[in-house]
This record gives sequence, structure tokens and C-alpha cells, in this order.
Amino acid sequence: MSHKFSDMLTNIALPKTQATITLRVIKSFEYRTERSLVLHMLNLEITTVGELKDIARRAIQTGSGWKPYRNVHLDTLKLYTKAHGAKTTNLIINMDHDDWIFDDDSRTLAELGIENETEISFFNHVAYSAFKENPEIRWDIPQ
Repeated sequence: MSHKFSDMLTNIALPKTQATITLRVIKSFEYRTERSLVLHMLNLEITTVGELKDIARRAIQTGSGWKPYRNVHLDTLKLYTKAHGAKTTNLIINMDHDDWIFDDDSRTLAELGIENETEISFFNHVAYSAFKENPEIRWDIPQ
């Protein structure tokens, strides 16, 4: 039996019309509470930032296991990492590069350079700004 591995990189393994991306839905920065939402068969050429937010919100409102996230006001998307790219030391969001925030809901994901196997953080912008000012992790503070 022969085991052949493809040399094709995962970010180009699927066309932009059938991409898989992961949204890191963040409930709390201080407690590092996040859950991943994997979206398959996403057409990056026509899906806009605003539509991606709506897709994620619908999945959170209707999906099992998402109840703790239903009361979070999720309004901002930010690139976390692309396939085969360097990851940040922060486990839930890339604290650097605020220019990676997707602030135009009308732009398509392809226009923003999103590829197959990209990871994007989805969070509340006010909570993110507060955490940037005081990046204190609560779960490891002695009581």
C-alpha cells in the first residue's frame, strides 16, 4: 500500500469559491473564553464582511453548544492567521496589527486576502479596546 502525500498547500487546496475558514468567537478576553466556528464551502469571492458576521451570528443563535455566547454583542472581525503563517503568542486574538481589523462590511473576503484555512477572530470591539488598555488575564490571578 502506497502512502502518497500531496505537496499542495492547504490555503490553495480549495478554490476561493469553496473555502473553509475558522472563526474564533471570543466571549471574554480576560478569561480567554473562545470557541471555534468552522465554516465550510464559503465563497470568498462573493461573501462580504457583513455577510460573514451575519452567518456567524445565525450559527451562534441556532447552534447547539453556543448558548453562553448568545448574549455577547459580536461586531468586529480581525485576521488571526492565514494557513502556514506565523501565529501570535496570544491564544485567542492577534493583539498586534489593528490594521487587520475588517472595518468595511461591504468588502468581500477575497478582496481582503482571505484564503482557505484562514482563522479570523470575531469579538466585541469595546471589550477588545478595554483589554488592550489593560491586558490582564483573570483566570491565572491568585485569589
